[in-house]
Amino acid sequence: MRVFLDTNVLISAFATRGLCADLMRHLLTEHEVLTGEVNLAELRRVLLHRFGVPAAQADAVEELLRDQVVVPAPPTLLPLAVRDPDDAWVLASAVAGGADLLVTGDQDLLVVAPDAPIPIVTPREAWGRLRGNGGAAPPTPG
Repeated sequence: MRVFLDTNVLISAFATRGLCADLMRHLLTEHEVLTGEVNLAELRRVLLHRFGVPAAQADAVEELLRDQVVVPAPPTLLPLAVRDPDDAWVLASAVAGGADLLVTGDQDLLVVAPDAPIPIVTPREAWGRLRGNGGAAPPTPG
């Protein structure tokens, strides 16, 4: 499955432990990970300036993601009313990249999910779909 990850999911996957990190590991081994150029620029900015991640670590994260599918910024937006213009570009990138699923924690995207041309789901919903366990969280390390 081709799964497009929004910036907030990527940040959670690389800056914290938990569901998004587990989801990322699963996607990297079992599916095709997509993100967009628009997401990578935001990811780098947030990692460096909000989380204080060293530049070398931010470079390594970006390099890992560039080894996956990175969708160029699409020329136009979709005819769908997304409240945040940045999120409209994320959705357009996911569709342009041929994603089967867009994973985000952003309510501005989740609220338009019923009208979107591809499924838009939370990380927990993605875990359930991809692992076939009805959305149960992964086991916590013990």
